[in-house]
Amino acid sequence: MNLKSNPDVKVVFTRYPESVREKMLNLRRLVLEVAEDLGLSDLEETLKWGEPSFLAKKGSTLRMDWKPKDPGKYAMYFKCTSKLVPTFRLVFDDFFNFEGDRAIVFKLDQAIPEFELKQCIKAALRYHEVKRLPELGILKKN
Repeated sequence: MNLKSNPDVKVVFTRYPESVREKMLNLRRLVLEVAEDLGLSDLEETLKWGEPSFLAKKGSTLRMDWKPKDPGKYAMYFKCTSKLVPTFRLVFDDFFNFEGDRAIVFKLDQAIPEFELKQCIKAALRYHEVKRLPELGILKKN
């Protein structure tokens, strides 16, 4: 996979408090693992609204951030006009906390359900290929 990374993204990660940086880098790791598993040829890592973001050719923008005004939480953001978060809420309501139709919100002391989050990331990175599929083609663990 060809990862085109804006050097300013690294700067943003270094500015997070250490305890938050680890959580944010874990979200980044999950995005990169999913992109690799999907066999994406190109992925762009950039900043949108000053937040680390990922863009895939047939996907929807995926962002992540931690805000000092709400220091116990961090989030993964999705395009609010897409079907992504409403579908995630339908499929994974028992696993995640949501912010409207735009984000999955995590507490700093919370373990992330990686399988389920990877399904959400996969749907976002392939959004234009899956947006017409029931439940965006998301898999649930049995």
